[in-house]
Amino acid sequence: MATKIYIVYYSMYGHVAKLAEEIKKGSSSVEGVEVKLWQVPETLPEEVLVKMGAPPKSDAPIITPNDLAEADGILFGFPTRFGMMAAQFKAFLDATGGLWRTQALAGKPAGLFFSTGSQGGGQETTPLTAITQLAHHGMIFVPIGYTFGAGMFEMENVKGGSPYGAGTFAGDGSRFPSELELEQAFHQGKYFASIAKKLKSSS
Repeated sequence: MATKIYIVYYSMYGHVAKLAEEIKKGSSSVEGVEVKLWQVPETLPEEVLVKMGAPPKSDAPIITPNDLAEADGILFGFPTRFGMMAAQFKAFLDATGGLWRTQALAGKPAGLFFSTGSQGGGQETTPLTAITQLAHHGMIFVPIGYTFGAGMFEMENVKGGSPYGAGTFAGDGSRFPSELELEQAFHQGKYFASIAKKLKSSS
């Protein structure tokens, strides 16, 4: 049976969505893996999003908490708000109490990816504070470490991401993921899928 990878994200301005699409390509490149993109529900009213200049959402389906139990591995992506995950994503995770009670996600591998506004805006604190969510569900955190190789040590150009996962800098919103950031996202998808596949085959 194929290994099911779910990529679950929240993206207000499209930066995290762009990473998610590239991560999907990476995961899909692993033989025997099926990948699906999902969005978490928006919590802000449409009129507020319009005032904030948010573009229309992608066509990825909206996930419900119970959908998570179907996956063999899950990658969670979100923008940062003051160094932590955006409230929209936290609201979704807060609704997973039923899964927590039955420990339906325990033992499943999980990865994280993210977007921040600046270099000191949370490329490490955002995933670091998100790990608590995984721990309470008994999930197995799969960081990318330094498996991306030389790309992790890029010093000439601005690059998001960290050993915790792929990332990008949005700046004032006009900057989108660079080629190197997209390569890192592809790598994370491929690396994570290979780990999830090994775990599934050994169970």
